Amino acid sequence: MPKQIYGGEHPLKEIFSSQFDFLIPPYQRPYDWDAEQANELFDDLFEFFTEQPNENYFLGSIVLIKEEKVPRAEVIDGQQRLTTLTILLALLSQAVDTKHKDAFVKYILEPGDPLEDLEPKPRLTIREKDRDFFEKHIQKGDIGGLLAKDSQALDNDSRRKIQANANTLRDRIEASFKNDHAAVFQFGKFIVNQCYLVAVATPSQKSAFRVFSVMNNRGKDLKPIDIIKADLIGSLPETDQEEYTTLWEDLEAEVGRDQFNDLFSHIRTIYAKTKAKHDLLQEFNTHVLSKESDPGRFIGEVVKPLARSFVIATGASYQSIANNKPINDNLRWLGRIPQSDWIPPAISYLTKFRDHPTDVLWFTQKLERLAAYLLVTGKYVNARLARYAELLAELERDPGNAKLTSVELRNDEIEEFNGVLSGEIYTLSPPRRNYLILRTDCFLSDSLAEYDCKLLTLEHILPQTVKDNSQWAEWWPDERMRRFWVHRLANLAPLNRRRNSKASNYDFEKKKSAYFKGKDSVTSFIMTTQVLSHDNWDEAVVKHRQADLLGLLAVRWELK
Repeated sequence: MPKQIYGGEHPLKEIFSSQFDFLIPPYQRPYDWDAEQANELFDDLFEFFTEQPNENYFLGSIVLIKEEKVPRAEVIDGQQRLTTLTILLALLSQAVDTKHKDAFVKYILEPGDPLEDLEPKPRLTIREKDRDFFEKHIQKGDIGGLLAKDSQALDNDSRRKIQANANTLRDRIEASFKNDHAAVFQFGKFIVNQCYLVAVATPSQKSAFRVFSVMNNRGKDLKPIDIIKADLIGSLPETDQEEYTTLWEDLEAEVGRDQFNDLFSHIRTIYAKTKAKHDLLQEFNTHVLSKESDPGRFIGEVVKPLARSFVIATGASYQSIANNKPINDNLRWLGRIPQSDWIPPAISYLTKFRDHPTDVLWFTQKLERLAAYLLVTGKYVNARLARYAELLAELERDPGNAKLTSVELRNDEIEEFNGVLSGEIYTLSPPRRNYLILRTDCFLSDSLAEYDCKLLTLEHILPQTVKDNSQWAEWWPDERMRRFWVHRLANLAPLNRRRNSKASNYDFEKKKSAYFKGKDSVTSFIMTTQVLSHDNWDEAVVKHRQADLLGLLAVRWELK
């Protein structure tokens, strides 16, 4: 019975030998090491070589799908190191005396041996998209031609990074050895004989990914989406794998790598409609892949449209024949919500009704109101997820119905929302109160104002502390009324600079001058500039302003 997992230490002279025929499978991401990582690898090797030349150096582990005594090895983890080491060996081959060049080339290219049925070929076969480029310029030695190319004219980031790292490593070799060919040869001898990798292999893809997930190594970590990608594309017929790999990578580039991982978390939520209890990989297998029998259809008809909707929702980039601005305004406000729970219903809805701008406008208005309610009333994650799950369930249950009843606020929710809005806003946590203040200000501007606040502070117009014999004490003689109104919406003014604690207790006219007039005044907030129109700030003024602001919110958020 073959071993399920096996491995051992190998010097690079064995790693780059006929024992291994390395292949980067199409589902792997492109070469991604930048100059900093190539420099770090060279630094580690050169420092060890100069300080401990007789010791062995450990380069980490690689994980392979490989059967025992069969050279073919699909690289699950280790692509970045194997590729960069190949670049380094290619550069060393050109920095030694000509008589020693072939000694290095044999670790880059299998020379072939008809007696052993070995065909001439590269030791490392990278992804098809960059395979010929890498073979020509690195493995077959046209490094001069590579470095002469305009980097901006190269087809993709992977090729640019291959070029950049070749340039970096060439410069490091030249700076470290000063054309001392014999010293370069000794360094190369150290690398192939005394630098070791642990190759962990298993014939099972699933087992290989499990091994990878518990190993710590010096390469860039795969993300759960890489493993999901491997499972999906590995399940396709070989004739379809390249097509769907290209589609996947195009979507990942469009969305962004980290955001693409987030997208799959949102897709999990669309399917599961519950809070995740395990890691994304396990959750995705349980709730999504168990329901999808056709990986090609899933990538093309589920992931692709949801990815496009994700870009629209998170980038506020909706485009249609009508309503673009108000829809994107709603999406921008949703983007200010600190939590991302709103995204699954948003992208699910956009995927179904993207070509119906009237419906999209209606939905984004309702969704922003729901998200604002959940934020401002301080709902915890479980309550938020349960509420958004109602939308997802309705979209699944009645996919042709654009007017979701579940996105509407219920009567008890409206009552609760109004209660918080009329309460002591300043005592809410900063994310809750800041969203409400900015949204109120935007409603005052009839949605014309735009906000890019790196710093937002709230000033109490009636100060929190009132001194005896002050103007404030004259206007607000009843301490109970001061306590009642001081933290409410009408008494707050947003600023985009730090509060002046001394100015906080100024009399009204002096406070207006200190905060709201002059060269340092902040006039972008309508809530703040409105204060300037008042000659006093007594209870009647604040009560009237409170009624106006709450009335505005009731109209714009439909809270009556």
